[in-house]
Amino acid sequence: MAGGGGLDALDLALLTALTESPRSGVLELSRRVGVARATAQARLRRLEESGVIAGYGPEIDLGAAGFAVQAFVTLEIAQGALAEVTADLVAIPGVLEAHATTGAGDVLCRVAADSHGALQEILLRLGRSSCVVRSTSVIALSELVPRRALPLLATGGARPAGRAPAYRGAGTAGGGR
Repeated sequence: MAGGGGLDALDLALLTALTESPRSGVLELSRRVGVARATAQARLRRLEESGVIAGYGPEIDLGAAGFAVQAFVTLEIAQGALAEVTADLVAIPGVLEAHATTGAGDVLCRVAADSHGALQEILLRLGRSSCVVRSTSVIALSELVPRRALPLLATGGARPAGRAPAYRGAGTAGGGR
């Protein structure tokens, strides 16, 4: 099931319905996509076991929670220090995510704080890491495209659903994340 090509139309319909209404139970999801509850449950279990569905946690609006100052920080790190800098990053609560990258920088981080002063403290703490050679930061002014996955998955050439005849005739709402 790697990549969008491993998902069929029913998988995409379930993911869309779950994204649009994340608190729906299996019965409601099955009704929305027009399949039996057992079919929806089996498909969701398969999507979970394959890692496509990675969790069901709440989507948190950091601005509403008081952490409206966000920035992207590019780190250049010492050769071979990826594990060490990872440990340093995990120890900083304001680091929301970090990715090893190619190009001029080695690591790209997204950080959040409740004020510019708190952001400066995070940046200073990043700079104190013995692994960080140089850092560059940019403050995010606004979010133009929220984190999403469904548009990409929909371009993956989803196969038609192999079973569930009721689904083939059911219409589902598109869009979502």
